[in-house]
Amino acid sequence: MNRIYKTMEPSVVDEQMLQKAVEEQGPQDQAGRIAKEEGIQYHEVIQLRLDYRNILKIDHLWEFTSLTKLQLHNNLIEKIQGLEKLINLEWLENMDPLKNLQIFSLGNNLISQLDNVIYLRKFKNLRTLNLAGNPVCKEENYTIFVAAYISDLVYLDFRPLDEQTRQKAFTQYQYAIEEMRHNDLQEQRATEAQKNNEEELQLHKDAFVEHLNGSHLFDSMYADDAEAAKLAYLPGVATLLESYQTQLVALCVQIFEVGLTQHTCRQNEMDAFFTGFQDAVADNQQRGAEIAADFERSRRQVMAGMQQAANNRLEARISNYRDEITQLCHTLMTLELQLVGQLEDITKDFERNISDMVGGFIEYVQGLFVQCRDLENHHHEKLLEIAVATLEKVAKNELEEDLPDDVRLLFVDKDTAVSAVSASHDTHLLKIDNREDELMTRINSWMTALIKSIHDEEIKRNRKRISEIHNYVDYVREQLEELHLQEHQ
Repeated sequence: MNRIYKTMEPSVVDEQMLQKAVEEQGPQDQAGRIAKEEGIQYHEVIQLRLDYRNILKIDHLWEFTSLTKLQLHNNLIEKIQGLEKLINLEWLENMDPLKNLQIFSLGNNLISQLDNVIYLRKFKNLRTLNLAGNPVCKEENYTIFVAAYISDLVYLDFRPLDEQTRQKAFTQYQYAIEEMRHNDLQEQRATEAQKNNEEELQLHKDAFVEHLNGSHLFDSMYADDAEAAKLAYLPGVATLLESYQTQLVALCVQIFEVGLTQHTCRQNEMDAFFTGFQDAVADNQQRGAEIAADFERSRRQVMAGMQQAANNRLEARISNYRDEITQLCHTLMTLELQLVGQLEDITKDFERNISDMVGGFIEYVQGLFVQCRDLENHHHEKLLEIAVATLEKVAKNELEEDLPDDVRLLFVDKDTAVSAVSASHDTHLLKIDNREDELMTRINSWMTALIKSIHDEEIKRNRKRISEIHNYVDYVREQLEELHLQEHQ
């Protein structure tokens, strides 16, 4: 392989290489400086050239999700990998006969295994593939294999795939491809199921009630309870635990269901607020734009008239026009002030509504957690009764059940037995308290952050609008002063 860069050290695609490539191939001059200051967003990059860089391994490209053209030819790549996130990849080549075909070029690398080609089936829109100059091209079944696994391919190494080649590929690899497609379908279904589960869990987290739609809280209480496994051997405890779990799970499900319902209500309230907020801003902007447009039309007429006016009348016109500019500034500022007041009223109503919703939800959930603690206290009392009764039977040697030695050690005296039951009880109450505290803390933090973000965004909008008004007013004043200065020269 003839390489003009033999002296370069082999490399991998890393952050430093990508940053340099994006900066070199991105906007230049002032636009480039601005982009560099604001930070280049990889997910916005459309095209990227990584050719002639002695790359051994493709990596670190997962952020380039908008990439449509990627050039990796003339490197040292041995394996096609790391492209899963590039769902938009479609290098559109502008040369006949490949015009407007989706093409991927990895020519002149070190790809040597036919199995690498199977990876490329992930790109459903791939129509043209260039692997020319790679060792894999010398494999006996190279063309047939590629045609079989990338069935929609039109051109391979810049040559068309004829129907005879396609038919031969289908016949030779039919069963292998069917098995692969079956496995792909299974994998896709598993991926979709995982995605659905993750989305569902995220919804539950957004409602602050994740893992409360089942026995998670109950299980966590006993997972960290060192005495629970021992106490479970006592007569009657299994039945007691089953009843306790059923009732506790029912309370958790109540919290879960009301959490989802309240989340929907909060979301509807937020949607209504932001819609009203944006409508108010849009209406105000429209009115401001109309005022500015009317003034701009008038300004051009006035400026034209001033240029033709006699000197003795020009000063008066300039003075009047200065007053009109001042009035424009006052009008636009008044309009903005009205909007600020309107948005304050809308925001206060929203804050009151969302605060009432959160407060009502918290109050209701606190009541259910109280019931959880009452249930735990009742369970504790019953378990204590069983432990004391067991202690008496052990003391009288009347216990019929055969208890393990470590369980019998709990009943050497009353204090030991009571301590074991109390320790179990304390562990359970702590779990319940922590779950309640977590829910309350998170929803209050969410509400505080939401309201703060609304106020912060409004401050930014207001400052930006005032700056726009001042910039425009300054501009028309400068135009007037330039005209005034020209007339006195």
